[in-house]
Amino acid sequence: MIPNILSIAGSDPSGGAGIQADLKAISANGGYAMAVIAAMTAQNTQGVSGWVPTDPDFIVAQIEAILADIRVDAIKIGMLGTSSAVEAVGQVLRDCAAPIVLDPVMVAKGGSRLLNDEAVEAVRAVLVPMATIITPNLPEAADLLGTMEARSTDDMLAQARALLSLGPQAVYLKGGHLGSADSPDLFLMKDTQEWISAPRVETKNTHGTGCSLSSALATRLALSGDGLTAAREAKDYISRAIAGSANLDVGSGHGPTDHFFMLRS
Repeated sequence: MIPNILSIAGSDPSGGAGIQADLKAISANGGYAMAVIAAMTAQNTQGVSGWVPTDPDFIVAQIEAILADIRVDAIKIGMLGTSSAVEAVGQVLRDCAAPIVLDPVMVAKGGSRLLNDEAVEAVRAVLVPMATIITPNLPEAADLLGTMEARSTDDMLAQARALLSLGPQAVYLKGGHLGSADSPDLFLMKDTQEWISAPRVETKNTHGTGCSLSSALATRLALSGDGLTAAREAKDYISRAIAGSANLDVGSGHGPTDHFFMLRS
């Protein structure tokens, strides 16, 4: 059976990140993609020039419309933008049985802030404890913990353990910001620890990689029911999508990955 995957996130009109990337990644990994728009952004491959949050009550209305009619096999949460949106999403999903993959989007690729301090605290207090898996990169992990960004794999392990103590079932900590020859990610659960690495692809086409990986992870989690298996498969997918980005010519900044690399001849 094809799993139904719901993404709750912001919109990227350039198609490389946010809801647009989520829909592509979910579809490419074998799911039926659904989307709740939590914010509208004005952005391209060079950065975000502005964004407008969706009214929290309307975010809830979108989610409730889906839950009232459609079986949801996994949920991915991305950019929410405001503390009121975070709290509203937490309330409406409180009794939902579907696994939740939380990508705590805080800063865009170009450096634009997408979550204020009050909203970071709401994510930490409301959504992180609800999550099946959280997928922060190193700057996001540092924000959630109120500490310095990890500079080594030892730092990553310490921060992943600290994140796990906040209540999620698992942490997938992305180590791409280390700048090492490979891209070391860490999957951590109470009784599981595994490094998932792949050779670094030399490219500037990394727009939306976090959105795409978390959506692939949610889809693979719905398919396999196993977090570590899903993490390995999502890492392989995003690594190949980044490598496939050489086939694209989109914008002059950080271009998107090729979500459908497997369809190219």
